Parts: sequence; C-alpha cells; structure tokens
Amino acid sequence: MVRLGFIIGFVAVIGVLLSGVAAWRAYDQEVAIDRIALSRAIDVNASLVQDRLTERELLARVASGLFRSPSAVRANMLEPLRTSIYAFKTDFVVAGWVARLLPSKFAQASAALAAAQFPNPQIRSFDDKPRSLTAPDKPIDILMDVEPRNAETAILPGRSLDQQPMLGPMFARAMQTRTSVASDPVNLMRSDGPIGVVLAAPVFEEGSEAPAGFVTFSYELASLMLTNDELSLFSVVLKDPRKTGSELIADDRGNVTTRLRQPDDPAPLVIRTVTFGGRDWSLGYYPKTNAAQRAARLAAVVAAIGLALTSILCGLFGYVVYNNLRLSREIEVRIDFERRLTAVIDELNHRVKNILAVIQSIVTRTLRHGSDIDVARELLIGRIHAMSNVVSLLSESQWQGVKLKGLFEARAIPHSDRIAINGPDITVSARAAQSLSLLFFELASHSDEGLSLVGKHPHIVAHWEIEGEDSESVFHFRWEEFNTSAATRREDSDFGIILLDRVAPEALGGLSKRYFTDVSYVYELTAPMDTVVDMTERDRTMQISTLPNAVK
Repeated sequence: MVRLGFIIGFVAVIGVLLSGVAAWRAYDQEVAIDRIALSRAIDVNASLVQDRLTERELLARVASGLFRSPSAVRANMLEPLRTSIYAFKTDFVVAGWVARLLPSKFAQASAALAAAQFPNPQIRSFDDKPRSLTAPDKPIDILMDVEPRNAETAILPGRSLDQQPMLGPMFARAMQTRTSVASDPVNLMRSDGPIGVVLAAPVFEEGSEAPAGFVTFSYELASLMLTNDELSLFSVVLKDPRKTGSELIADDRGNVTTRLRQPDDPAPLVIRTVTFGGRDWSLGYYPKTNAAQRAARLAAVVAAIGLALTSILCGLFGYVVYNNLRLSREIEVRIDFERRLTAVIDELNHRVKNILAVIQSIVTRTLRHGSDIDVARELLIGRIHAMSNVVSLLSESQWQGVKLKGLFEARAIPHSDRIAINGPDITVSARAAQSLSLLFFELASHSDEGLSLVGKHPHIVAHWEIEGEDSESVFHFRWEEFNTSAATRREDSDFGIILLDRVAPEALGGLSKRYFTDVSYVYELTAPMDTVVDMTERDRTMQISTLPNAVK
C-alpha cells in the first residue's frame, strides 16, 4: 500500500511537473505568437499610412507645379487642373485655390467671384463676418476657388483665411519653408464638420520669390490614417498636437473624437512616427485584447487537463507533444505568411516607385521652361492617361504582360480609328508595355490632324513581325503615316524625340530610326524578343501572384 502510494505520489508529482511545464510552455508560446502578429500588423499599418500620406503630398506638389503664371484674382484657377487632380486621388473632402491679395484687389476679386456664380462674392473673414483691414498694404489669403463645387462648398469662396487659428499659421509656414505644409487637426467645411487636416502647397509666379497663393487639399483623419475595424488586432490613435495629453480616435463608422488621457490610463503599446506636410505625427497603437490574460487562460486549461490525466502519463505526454506541435506549426505558418507578405509589399513598392519615376520624368520634361502651357497641359494629360491605361491593363493581368494589340485598342491612343494594325498578337512584358504605350501615344499625338497636300487625313499603318527562333528571335516594329510629309506633319516635341530615339529603344535593348519617304513618315524599332517578352519578369510576377492561394 505504501509502495502503491509512493508510486501514485511519484506519478502525481510527475504529472504536476509535466502539467506545470506544459502550462508554462503554452503561455510563453501564445504570448510570443500574439506579440509577433501584433508587431507585424502595426508595422504594416504604419507603412501603409506613410505611403498614403506620401501620395497625397505628391498630389499637392504636382498640382502646385501645374500652375503657370497664376492670376491671383481669377476665380476658376482649378478648372484646368480638375482632370489632373482626379487622375491621382479623389478622397479629398475639398480642394481650394487660396490667393494672396492686397486690399486694393478686393473689388476685382469680388467681381471675379460673382462672374464665377459663387453665391457670396464679397470678401469677408473666415467666420463669414465682415473683414476689417488693419494693414491695408499687407497681402491677405483669400479663398477664390473650390473643388468639388456643390451647395456646401460654393459658400466658402470669398473668405479670408490668414486669421483662421489653424490655417493662418499653416500658410505662414508654407511661405517660410516654400514647400507643402499640413495644418493642425481642424473641423472641415464648418464648425461642427468632421475632423481632418488641410495640406497647403505654395504656388509661385515665374521670377517671383513671394507666393501668389496656395493649393490646398482637405482630408478627413478617419480615412487618412485612423483606420479601425472589427477584425484588426489594435486600435489606432493620433496624438493631438493641439493639446498635450489628448488623443484623436476614430470609431468603426469613421467618426473622429478627442479623448483625454487620465494619469492611470495605460500607455500605447507602440508609438510610430509618420511624416506629413513637413511635420512629424505620432500614431499610438493599443491592443484590442489582453494577450497575457488569454495566454493565462490557455495555460490554466492545459494545467487542468494535465492534472486530470496524471494517472495516464503517456496520455499526458502525448497531449503535451500534440500541443507543442500545434503551436510550433502555427508559428511557422505565421512566419511564412509574413515572409510572403513582405515579398508582395516589396514587389508593390518596386512597381510603384518605377511608375512614379516615369510620371516625374513625364511632368518634368513636359513642363520644362518655355513650353506653351496649353500644348504642355494637353500632352501631360495625354501622357499620364496613357500611363494610367497601361497600368490598368497590367493590373487586370496581375502584371504578367499585356496583349500588344490591346495597347492600340485603348482609348488613350489618339486617332485610333485611323490606325491599321497588323502583326501577331503577342504578349509583351510590363516594362515593354509601359514604354510602348508612351511610344504609341507620342507617334499618334503628333500625326497631322489637318488635311495634307492631297486633301486627305494621314492613313496610319502599324505593323510588327518576329524573325528568328528561340533566343535569336528579333522583334521588328514599323509605324508608317501615309498622305503626310515633313511640311504637313506636326513636328515631334523634345520629349517625344527623346522617347522615340533613346528611351524606348534603350528600354527594349534595341535600335530605332525615323525618316520621311516620298509619301509617308516612317518610324522603325528593332529589339530582341527576350526584352520585349521578358520571361524572367513574367515568372517572378506569376510566383508573387500565387502567394495568396498558397497562404490559404
């Protein structure tokens, strides 16, 4: 009996020890898993927030760069920019043109606002009260145009914003730094409107050091950075720069409210800093669940099971082994998912940077000094439209290439009804598609829109063929415009010449030439098929596109 009691006691001690070890192991691994998942989710969220903020700063810079010799007293300054603005992002609440006017220009500005059919064309203060001028020679910031125009926004033009508590200091900083600046959080549109921020970019007249005004974009905080949903592991708050010890938090419906922190409130688990409008913003992350309590409950369950199965040591050992294997597999699955997610994000960043670099080059070359603003604006919109169209086609194919004939069937190509295409329907790579889309646009946009010497519109023939086999195959492309000549065809722009003679051939690793015959204008491009198709890129993209299925 004593021996049996000893054996039972020994088994009980072994069972308690094993149960304790199993409980500690389950607690430690559950806490580690939650910590890894939460940390990775926070890093991804902060990175996405920074990317969104960077895109919106880029929109403000591009919009301010599109202004050419702005007239301060015009009320329709945003009219020529609407297409370009909406080509980037449309999640802003309202965009505005704020002009810096001397009081002597107020009468002219009021007349311009009245001509633009704004309901209240009088110059007034930011709170819609009569404006008293204390410094008649000092420029005042007047809102002259808004986008979109509706019943709520049409009443805003005519207000002076330099004395507004949040916007006035923002304009002063923008003038001092000469770059885009963000305001403190402010109620948008009205005193009880949604909380958001305003981004202002100064606009300079040629040869002037003082800004003629500012392009502004207003964004709601909820859609910009405070994304909280039911499935997220954390809630995000923004440190309120206006009040120490207060936070801005958005609920599941996107309503942003101010929350005062008490001395005994828990601190955020992680604080991340993002940059927007020339200043740093602090994001605080609070976990939605208590990982330690959940891990403790799991450990208690493991210990209870272990104690209940003390007499069956093998069963207890088997449970511990099974539990350890389950937790280990879960860690491996989550780590593998993070690696795959990192690969997808790196690939996306790579493609976005390439596209932004191309757009930056297009904007810089098109809006070079001395170019005609109307022609430059038309070419810029067309080139960006051509880039946007090919990106849409590539997105539909998961960046695995585009049918060459599909580039001609797109609406981004001018005079497509006069182009006769002839050639095998090959699939070109993403890089080749971007270069060829811009190439086709440049060729088509410079074809003669008027009548030639024989009284006919140019008839365009685009022909391509493939010679050779396997690695020796060569891609030949020929563009020929009949019924045209050097005297009737519009001369290629500087950007077009660079694209036709250098950029497109170098991107495809080939050679090009252009010349006039007795009856036509001809452009020829020859390149190896390896660079036109680029199977290495297609294989890499295909592997990335299969990652979500693999994770499932």
